[in-house]
Amino acid sequence: MPRVVALYRYPVKGFTPEPCEELTVQSDGRIAGDRVLAFRFADAATPELDDAGLHYWPKSKGLALESFPALAALRLRYDHDTLRVQVSHEDVVLVDASLDDDGRAELAEAMTEFVMSTTDAKRLDRPGRLPLALVGDGMQSRFQDRSRGFVSVHSTASVSALGDALEMGIDGRRFRSNVVIDGVDAWDELRWSGDVRIGDVRLVAQGPIVRCLATHANPDTGVRDAKVLTTLTRRVGQAEPMLGRLLLLQSEAGVVSGDVDDLSGRGGVIRVGDEVTVG
Repeated sequence: MPRVVALYRYPVKGFTPEPCEELTVQSDGRIAGDRVLAFRFADAATPELDDAGLHYWPKSKGLALESFPALAALRLRYDHDTLRVQVSHEDVVLVDASLDDDGRAELAEAMTEFVMSTTDAKRLDRPGRLPLALVGDGMQSRFQDRSRGFVSVHSTASVSALGDALEMGIDGRRFRSNVVIDGVDAWDELRWSGDVRIGDVRLVAQGPIVRCLATHANPDTGVRDAKVLTTLTRRVGQAEPMLGRLLLLQSEAGVVSGDVDDLSGRGGVIRVGDEVTVG
């Protein structure tokens, strides 16, 4: 029987995963505490992107691993109760600050200084990108890549098969999924369709996850050291570089939920060890 073997949420978009024993799937389909903050570029400051109702975050609007792989070398801790962020690099604390105005400014300055000290500096030193601003209230899940409330999942078997194709060990953290499962064959999750139940949470399989350059970054060093995309297409034989699947919450009526205005889903809690059933 397939089971959940790891769970993650990502308090600040593009930064350190937070391992969890359980995740709460909200009625809008998003994971509670996931992507509640993001570092925004200066030229992305528009009424739409600053409005409290914002429900997704295009990667091109701020710091993201796709363009700034060095971020993976940072270790970020977020205290969800006190709304405080600490960022370290090589065991040295770069910044520890709250989400008041002064704290946000301090955090943005520290991230700017770090990125400008890396090989990613040229991507930040462009017109319209500075100064950075830390946005989000630290509580509402807002900064996902998509406008609907998806839960992401991949299997350990798929990661292992990719590692075989790459001829190197590969860390599943590269893929930044919420749910990691075991007990299925490699690539099985790409073939899922219909209903998916994880523990008591009812979801529906949506599209496979087409991967980007974020997966090339080593999650410990921030160095792009694995050609994941071309390996998936050329050696694994995929038409597009895919690993993992998106799941959408079901509503009480059995209709797929997840639109920003549809809050009728059941939600629930996913736990490590939960069984996964498909169909």
